[in-house]
Amino acid sequence: MTSKPGSPADATRPIRLAGPGDRVFGMRFTSTPRGARLVRRLVAVRLDAWGIPYGTTAHEEIVLIAAELTANAVRHGHVPGRDFHLRLHAPAGGRCVRVEVTDTRAERLPVRPAAPDAECPQESGRGLLLVSELAARWGWHTRRDGPGKTVWAEYALGER
Repeated sequence: MTSKPGSPADATRPIRLAGPGDRVFGMRFTSTPRGARLVRRLVAVRLDAWGIPYGTTAHEEIVLIAAELTANAVRHGHVPGRDFHLRLHAPAGGRCVRVEVTDTRAERLPVRPAAPDAECPQESGRGLLLVSELAARWGWHTRRDGPGKTVWAEYALGER
């Protein structure tokens, strides 16, 4: 089930920061292609350390989700001189992994992707379509601590 991005429920839902046994990784990155590449590598290393090993479907799909969300933050959420923030959260119990990417550009909001047009192939613009296909649910909300937005996706482990 995919949640509707930007719905009032998403904006008011409390974000669980971390509980006992949760695994959390968070870091700020430069809003550049290099920052996005570094996210991909660090997410891959962190997932492996958390028991989601390289070469597994879950590992590859979560890394892809993180890559697409950070590429969007760099391309559409870039504000000169401002970084983006990544937060990777695996709640205790191992049922899902949540990827959150926060940027400082509030006026460029994610749009629910339409199905791709086979007659008019595009070279770009499919990132959120991939995220919506891979994630159990995804959405966005405005930043609570400043200007901008957080785009998030939750990947369900063990259902594929």
